Amino acid sequence: MGSTKNVLLGRSLRELEEWVVGHGYKPFRGRQLHEWLYSKGVKSLQEITVLPKHWRQTLLEEGFEVGRLREINRFTASDFTTKLLLETNDGENIEAVGIPTENRLTVCVSSQIGCPMACRFCATGKEGLNRSLQAYEIVSQVISVREVMGRRPSNVVFMGMGEPLLNIQEVLQSIRCINEDLGIGQRRITISTVGVPNTLPQLAEKAITFLGRAQFTLAVSLHAPNQQLREQIIPTASKYPLQSLLDDCSRYFSLTGRRVSFEYILLGGFNDNYEHAKELADQLSGFQSHINLIAYNPIGDDEFSRPTMQHINSFRNVLENRGLAVSFRASRGLDKNAACGQLRRQHFQSINGGAT
Repeated sequence: MGSTKNVLLGRSLRELEEWVVGHGYKPFRGRQLHEWLYSKGVKSLQEITVLPKHWRQTLLEEGFEVGRLREINRFTASDFTTKLLLETNDGENIEAVGIPTENRLTVCVSSQIGCPMACRFCATGKEGLNRSLQAYEIVSQVISVREVMGRRPSNVVFMGMGEPLLNIQEVLQSIRCINEDLGIGQRRITISTVGVPNTLPQLAEKAITFLGRAQFTLAVSLHAPNQQLREQIIPTASKYPLQSLLDDCSRYFSLTGRRVSFEYILLGGFNDNYEHAKELADQLSGFQSHINLIAYNPIGDDEFSRPTMQHINSFRNVLENRGLAVSFRASRGLDKNAACGQLRRQHFQSINGGAT
């Protein structure tokens, strides 16, 4: 893992101006750097031809770098969802996904290399955790997707590899950069979590302190209407009772004023029947919330199956009849393992035809 102090990506305009002044140059050089890092998306110092050549060489000799991740592989699904395998400076791999529609481009970013939460329905969780990502490594994913897909991202979701609330400070630093330097509004950024004890109020307080506000969307992965069922699919839930999680969600709302979104993966024959829907409605009654239903995406084993559309519609109807706001998220990139829960640092077919 490269030294953060020698990486330029992730620094704000003010930080870049102060940095160039510290090297004996005028502040306008910092503004030039900012443009080339974030608008032009350069990958190396040598590409920043607007800077004096001798200074670029000196910076290289001193170990400074832009901080972009290297694209190893790329695959595009039939719906044009594009998954990138990116390599970090220390030789690790992560996946980022670009999900396009006519009017928007959503970038799904990873916050860790692997994940320690071990959710049974998630491919990433089956690999364990290697390490957390630094802010510049998260920002680089957004720029890489923008570059590959040739259009400006409109939304960023922390729904890739890893548990964002186990990497709060770096996640918030990356949000600052994505918001201020890449120009993506906080309200178009979503942090998804399966739940880590005592972190939701901490996230709210740190966001308000560090960012000045907490306007991003918080998406909490429930995936079960009761504690017993939840522990069967989310091992870490045994240390975080469902009621405590919901209490923390209420606390988060009181601190930020932002409605919480609840995610619920429908696992065929496991948590998708009529009684489960009624129990979930009881749990969330009175919440300022939105429920996002997701059909299970296969991850290469036979442990779970996708629900039928009849079960999906029945489940949704129960919730809506109880006055809850509900939507169903259609799977994107499913045929290339780029859908929700399918990211696994795969060394799939190389973009230049070879196998890695």
